[in-house]
Amino acid sequence: MISTAVRAARVGSVGELVAAAALIVVGFPALMIAALLPNIPLFSVAAAVTYGADHYLHRRNSYLVNRLSMVRAGLAIRFLVRQLILVLLLARLGLAYGVFFYALVACFISFYGLQAVHGALVALIRIRRTLPVATRNIALATAVRIPDAPSRRLLHRSGEKMLHLDLPVFVGGLLSAFLGQGLWGGLGIVATLGLGGLYTVVLLPYLIGPRRAPSAESVLDAMETWLRAYRPETVLYFSGAKESAYQVNMWLETMERLDTRPLIVLRERVVLERLAPTTVPVVCVPGGVHLMNLDLSTVRVALYAANVGKNIHLLRVPTMKHAFIGHGDSDKVASVNPYSKVYDEVWTAGRAGRDRWAVVDVGVRDEDVVEVGRPQLAPIRAGRRERTGVPTVLYAPTWEGWDDAPGNTSLMAAGENIVRRLLAADRPVRVLYKPHPFTGTRSPRAKEAHERLTALVEQAAAARALDPGFVRDEAAVEAAREELARIEARLAELSGGGTDGDEAVATRDGVADLTVYDEIARLRARWNDAYWRSFPEWEHRVITGAEPLLYDCFNVSDAMVSDISSVVSDFIASGKPYAVVDSAGLGAEEFVRQNTAVRAAVILSNEATELEELLAAVRDPAADVLAGARRELKEYLLGADEPPSLVRFNAAVAALALKAEARNLGQARAGAPAEVPSH
Repeated sequence: MISTAVRAARVGSVGELVAAAALIVVGFPALMIAALLPNIPLFSVAAAVTYGADHYLHRRNSYLVNRLSMVRAGLAIRFLVRQLILVLLLARLGLAYGVFFYALVACFISFYGLQAVHGALVALIRIRRTLPVATRNIALATAVRIPDAPSRRLLHRSGEKMLHLDLPVFVGGLLSAFLGQGLWGGLGIVATLGLGGLYTVVLLPYLIGPRRAPSAESVLDAMETWLRAYRPETVLYFSGAKESAYQVNMWLETMERLDTRPLIVLRERVVLERLAPTTVPVVCVPGGVHLMNLDLSTVRVALYAANVGKNIHLLRVPTMKHAFIGHGDSDKVASVNPYSKVYDEVWTAGRAGRDRWAVVDVGVRDEDVVEVGRPQLAPIRAGRRERTGVPTVLYAPTWEGWDDAPGNTSLMAAGENIVRRLLAADRPVRVLYKPHPFTGTRSPRAKEAHERLTALVEQAAAARALDPGFVRDEAAVEAAREELARIEARLAELSGGGTDGDEAVATRDGVADLTVYDEIARLRARWNDAYWRSFPEWEHRVITGAEPLLYDCFNVSDAMVSDISSVVSDFIASGKPYAVVDSAGLGAEEFVRQNTAVRAAVILSNEATELEELLAAVRDPAADVLAGARRELKEYLLGADEPPSLVRFNAAVAALALKAEARNLGQARAGAPAEVPSH
C-alpha cells in the first residue's frame, strides 16, 4: 500500500512521501491553528517541520513539491504564507500596534523586494553565460575572453538559499514574542536584510566589469574566426534527446580516424553534456538561425546519425553532399524511413541494407545506397569466449517505440517468460539484463515491465548469493571494487568533477589534452575490466547505466536474446548464438521472411519455450546447428572483413566529397549562386 501511495504521489521514496505529508497535511495547518490559538511553542514546532520538510524535498528534487507551483503553492508562496502566519500570530498576541510589529512587516516587504532583485540578477547571469554556441576542442578563448563562472555556492539552488535567509527574522520575531523583548526581533531584521543585501550585491560583478561574460556577437565572431582557420571538411550532424546521446557517441572514434578534417555539430546542450570524450572539434548550436549563419563553406560531406526535423537546417546547404549513416542497421521499420529520400546517399553496413531499401520502395534509389560496413564494431570480440564458470546470456530488449505496434519490443509480452526460464534452466546460467536507454520513456506498461524484470533479476541474484553451490572469492571481489573506486576517482579528477564551472567555462577550457585523453581511454578499459571482476562471474546483473557499454556486455556473454533492432545486427559480429523474439506472433516462417537478421537466430515465441535450443548451442558447439548460417549472415549484413570497414568508410567520404566539388564547380561555371540565401 505504501509503494502504491509513493507511485500515486509521484515521489521517489517513502521519505519523500512522509516529508510531503508533513509539509502539506500537517505543517501548514498546524501553523495556522497555533497562530489562531495563539500558542508559541506549537507554532515553533510546526514552523520547524515546514522548514525541514521543504529543505529535504528540494534537496531531493521531488517531483511533487516541484509541481506545487502549478496550484499556486510554489516555494516562494510557501515562505510568504509562513511569514504572514507569523504576522497573524503576533496580532493574536496583542502586538499588532507596536513599533516592532511594523518593523517586522516592513522587513518582510523589503525582503520580498530583495528576492525579486536577487532573482533577476541570477537569471541575467545565467542568460549572459549561456553562450549562443558551446564547444569542445575549439580554442575560442584565444579570440574572446570568457571569465570564470560564479561559485556554485552562489547560483546552485540560489532561490531557495535566498528565501531561507528569512530564518533570522522569523526566529527573532518568535523570541521577541515569547520573551516580550523587541531586541531579538530587531537583530533578526538586521541579519535578514543584511544577508539578503549582501547575497544580492556579490552577484553584481558578474554583470558589470571583468567578470562579465562576453556578448553573443563576440562569441559568434570568434566561432567564425576559428572556422575560417580550421576549414572543416566533414561534419557529423546530430540532434536528439539526452537519452539519444549514445547515437552520436558510437560515431566518435570513426570521426577521429577520418582522412579529412572532421567537425561534430550538435543541436542540444543536453547531448553535449553526455558526449563521450573525443579529440574531434565539437560545436553545439541550439539556435537554427545561428547554425544557418555559420560559415561551413569548406564542408563537403555532412553525415547524419538520426532522422529528425532539425536536420533541415543543414540539409538546405547545397555546397555539401549529405549522407544518412544512422545509428544502427536493422530490419525495424525505422531503418527504412521515407525521410531518407532527402539525403544524397544512404550508407548501410552490407548488402542486406541495400536489399532492404529495394524491397520497401520508398524512393531511395539503389545507386544512392553505399555499403560501408560498421567501423564501430571493432571492439566486439568474435568467437566463443573462454569461461571458467556458468555461461552468460544477455537479454537486451529494444524499447517500446513511438507507437504500440506489437513487434516493437518483447519486454511486455515475453520479457518475464524469457528471464524466468533462464533463471530456472536445468543447468545454471548467469543473466545480464540490459534494456534500451529509452525503455519506459513513452509507455507506462513498458516502464512497469522493466521494473518487474529488474526486481526479478535482483531477487534471483540475492538468492544465488545465499546458495552454497556458488562460491564467492571475497578477496578478489573486494580488490576489484577497490580498484574500481580508485579508477573512478581518477576519472572524476581528470574530467574536472566537483569543481566550479558552467557551460561557458567548459567551452573555454574544453580543449582535449591528448595526454589526458589517452589516460582516460586506458582508465576506461581498466574500469571495464575491474567492473566485471567486482562481482562473481555467476552473479545475475541488471545494467542500466551508460557503462558498461553494450559491446562490453557482448564480450562477456555467451549468447543473447533480443528483438528486431540494430543490437541483433551488431551481435552477429561476435559469431555467438543468439535468439530473437517474435513478439508480434507472426510465426517463424513469416518472421524470417520479413526480417533478415533472424535467418541465423533461434526464434522465440512470447512463451519463450524455444530457449532450450539456444542454451544447448551455448553449452555444446556440436549442438550449434546455426553456426554456419551465422557466418554467412554476418557478411551479408555487415559486409566483408576485407577491406576493413574504416577503409571503406573513408573511401565513401572521399567519393562523396568529389561529387560535392563537381557540383560546386558546375555551378560556378554556370554563374549560379553557390549557396542558398539566408532568408
